[in-house]
Amino acid sequence: MMKFIFSLSFLIPLCFLNCFWLFQFFFLFLTFMFLVNFSFDYLTVNISYFLGYDLLSFSLILLSFWICSLMIMASEKIFKIKNYEGFFLFVMLILLLSLALTFSSLDFFIFYLFFEISLIPTLILIIGWGYQPERIEAGVYLLFYTLFVSLPMMISIFFCYESFGTLNFYLMNMNLNNIYIYLCMIFVFLVKIPMFFVHLWLPKAHVEAPVSGSMILAGIMLKLGGYGLLRVMKLFMEIGMKVNMIFIAISLVGGFFVSLICLRQSDVKSLIAYSSVAHMGMVLGGLMTFNSWGFWGSLVLMIAHGLCSSGLFCLANISYERLGSRSLYLSKGMLNIMPSLSLWWFLLCSSNMAAPPSLNLLGEIFLINSLVGYSWLTMLFISFLSFFSAAYSLFLYSFSQHGQFYSGVFSVYQGLFREYCLLFFHWFPLNILILCSEYFSLWI
Repeated sequence: MMKFIFSLSFLIPLCFLNCFWLFQFFFLFLTFMFLVNFSFDYLTVNISYFLGYDLLSFSLILLSFWICSLMIMASEKIFKIKNYEGFFLFVMLILLLSLALTFSSLDFFIFYLFFEISLIPTLILIIGWGYQPERIEAGVYLLFYTLFVSLPMMISIFFCYESFGTLNFYLMNMNLNNIYIYLCMIFVFLVKIPMFFVHLWLPKAHVEAPVSGSMILAGIMLKLGGYGLLRVMKLFMEIGMKVNMIFIAISLVGGFFVSLICLRQSDVKSLIAYSSVAHMGMVLGGLMTFNSWGFWGSLVLMIAHGLCSSGLFCLANISYERLGSRSLYLSKGMLNIMPSLSLWWFLLCSSNMAAPPSLNLLGEIFLINSLVGYSWLTMLFISFLSFFSAAYSLFLYSFSQHGQFYSGVFSVYQGLFREYCLLFFHWFPLNILILCSEYFSLWI
């Protein structure tokens, strides 16, 4: 793992040489180099002093590399108008470094340290390259929601060190039957996922962020919460069996309410942001059931959601750059104006509602098995979630692509090769990874 950390560190001088495409090439090159390191052994491989990865870490580090590569591809506008492009690349690099170290860390405190460090580059992205003055408020929301719950987690980490004598993930195998430590430990992850009730920072942050900020928030930052829960839940098996029904109920009922909120949105980015809350609510519900279906289903749906939601934000940005508005009421009839882009809207909206052969479908099947196996009472809200997921995806597609278009001045320009590449690189892995599904189901 250290070879990738050093490779990224040595890219820092390249940030300020104004080599946009060279930087993009190196990011993609490192992505494929990391992909070559895939191990068919489920156990941790490439262990160094405090770094290593198993299948869970590998999947999310690879997703981080891939999404960060596509973020640079999506942000060409920053380089065209010379808007601090060197500093932008530097922030991207620090963000990717912190994410790679978060996911590959074997030590709990190092994980916590880089988990919190990754917040700072995201905040700089939103405040530095956001579109509107409200981005300051969105940044404050993001910062204070995370900081408010991170201190209790640090205290609980020190408690773990006192109890176990180590903070290595693989050596912490005792059972902590304490409700206060449980809540202190997981609340930071619940905010990051985000769970319903603590999700209000997410739509604000998404709407005010530039396209790169939205992509990293949807693609990776929400996955930090799921990854953290998957890592620490083995310490709380006994207490979790008593109280997890509350979190499952909140996530499923909240996902249903958020799906209804999606149907009333007029802002495209806001709709996609709220749909993320609904999808990650299902991930949280499956994860809290403490069974293999839930574990692997949450991993699969996190990867699928990272690619699908990031692609939808790219589409929203492509439309915004041409129309100057994100309103669904002003961007009607796009099928007449940019028909080739409508295909990508259809493909990504269908993936968002878990249509085959997307990875979203596999993840949802796993999670439905997990939740129904946990309690048959969950079936009602799972059916609502699935139905309204299709409803708001169709709403987004039909409202933006059909109807009589607004009588303003529109560009009939068909889009750039770079943009179609960007969308293809989101959609292709999302639908081709279903062929590797036996590797996830092997462990169930």
